[in-house]
Amino acid sequence: MDRSFFWDKIANRYSKQPVADEAAYQKKLKVTREYLQPDMEVLEFGCGTGSTAIAHAAYVKHIQAIDISSRMIEIAERKAAAENIRNVTFSRSTIDEFRVPDQTLDAVLGLSILHLLDNKEEVIAKVYKMLNPGGVFVTSTACIGDTMKFIKFIAPVGRFFGLIIKTFTTQELQASLTDAGFKICYRWNPGKGKSLFIVAKKPELAEG
Repeated sequence: MDRSFFWDKIANRYSKQPVADEAAYQKKLKVTREYLQPDMEVLEFGCGTGSTAIAHAAYVKHIQAIDISSRMIEIAERKAAAENIRNVTFSRSTIDEFRVPDQTLDAVLGLSILHLLDNKEEVIAKVYKMLNPGGVFVTSTACIGDTMKFIKFIAPVGRFFGLIIKTFTTQELQASLTDAGFKICYRWNPGKGKSLFIVAKKPELAEG
């Protein structure tokens, strides 16, 4: 089954749900903004209905926000129009399909998405190449391997609905980032069973 089908089906309901942990979400926004500057070009992949991209729009030059679900993108565009946000471009795309020259982005956001990919390491490597030296990769990721061993039993159900649920630990996620060349400069876990929030930086003098 096409995995976009699942997200298209739940898009309207998803857009009406409150943030599960508003305090943690606001802290993540605040920390992210400490790394943003007005001249920055930013990518958010897996942007959903656009709330985070819209929230950060005033702090950067431009945000390209992509999602696998065309319905999510439609909702995001309506929200941006309603708030008169003009520097966020929403488009339907996967991170694998997305093309941008190497070293042209200043920040990439991948929030609540890495554990849904079947090629996490490839995506992290791609993000690294897209970033300018000194650029940052901001992630918030469910490290299911830390606390939910039973995921191996429900993963096949997820795949039936077009979802891929990958099991890895906090340590494995951090290793994936550092192995790609990133330096982890901020790490925060709001609590047991919560998504791990990381800001990883591409070294200033990185090559390629």
